[in-house]
Amino acid sequence: MAHDDDTQALDRAYQPSPGLGVAVSDPAVNPGLPPHRQRMTDKDPKIERTAARTVYTLFYLSLAGSIWAVAAYMLFPIESGALIDVRYNNMFIGLGIALALLSIGIGAIHWSKSLMNDKEFVEHRHPTRGRDSTREAAVQAFADANEESGFGRRVMIRNSLIAAVVASIVPGVTLFRGLAPFNTEEDPIAGDPVALLQHTMWKKGTRLVHDPAGTPIRAADITIGSAVHVIPEGLNELGHEGGLLEEKAKAIVLLMRLRPEQLVESEERKTWSYDGIVAYSKVCTHVGCPVALYEQQTHHLLCPCHQSQFDVTDHAKVIFGPASRPLPQLPIAVDDEGYLIAQSDFHEPVGPSFWERH
Repeated sequence: MAHDDDTQALDRAYQPSPGLGVAVSDPAVNPGLPPHRQRMTDKDPKIERTAARTVYTLFYLSLAGSIWAVAAYMLFPIESGALIDVRYNNMFIGLGIALALLSIGIGAIHWSKSLMNDKEFVEHRHPTRGRDSTREAAVQAFADANEESGFGRRVMIRNSLIAAVVASIVPGVTLFRGLAPFNTEEDPIAGDPVALLQHTMWKKGTRLVHDPAGTPIRAADITIGSAVHVIPEGLNELGHEGGLLEEKAKAIVLLMRLRPEQLVESEERKTWSYDGIVAYSKVCTHVGCPVALYEQQTHHLLCPCHQSQFDVTDHAKVIFGPASRPLPQLPIAVDDEGYLIAQSDFHEPVGPSFWERH
């Protein structure tokens, strides 16, 4: 009942409160709206038709620009790596995208300036409470906007605009293809993420060295409870042009030392550790973030990105968070000089688990 009373009250004429307004002897006079000036498109049907043709021509020109951008992506490839090919690719794709977006913008402005209703009106502010009459008025407002803009009846303009907007997205989607590597005769697995993550720089006899110093690590120097960031020996020699960052992203390892009796090791992996020292991939199996936080009392590794936790005492199994599989373990041993070395590469792909679903 209270709601009905409120609705009836709102249907009555709204009277604003005078508040603290001060009466003055020479109040400002409302000048009103200037008289409406008809445009040439309002006076001459021929000019109106010409304006409509101009609008949808611009929209079709935008469509052509989007198609050209996609075609330029294929006509000017960058697989050669030559600077001139990259320049041509960027220039012609950019010209196509610029033409597509610019034509949509100019067409929309010309449409609103020359064809849409340009009569000004004053909309008085008043409280709205979602009454039935308000909702009906909102529906009528959309209907009026459709009628005034001509969106519903100007079929050529409407269809060309829809086609231009949809086509303008296609070049951006196409460009995503260029982010993926391509297989070549020299590198047949360049575009296969599963194969790329299946193997790293680790191999039998490779020494574990400090990241980023590159100094070898003696087993006797690793204290119980410590965690050491490790890379394979020789990684720093690659340099940035030789793929240092790519290889480091796969081969980075976290080395920890526990009491041997604290480790729960399967028969298969009993030889993968050395006197309580274990090494696990630092790349989280969720989405590839660095797992770099080690809690020495609980022996848990934490990924700071999405809070996945791994139990170092039990094969780095997932105990919390979105990661779906344990961290890959690197089998390690000690050489004749007491330095830690790898027994082999990882026995499973490193990084996010979704690569295994390729």
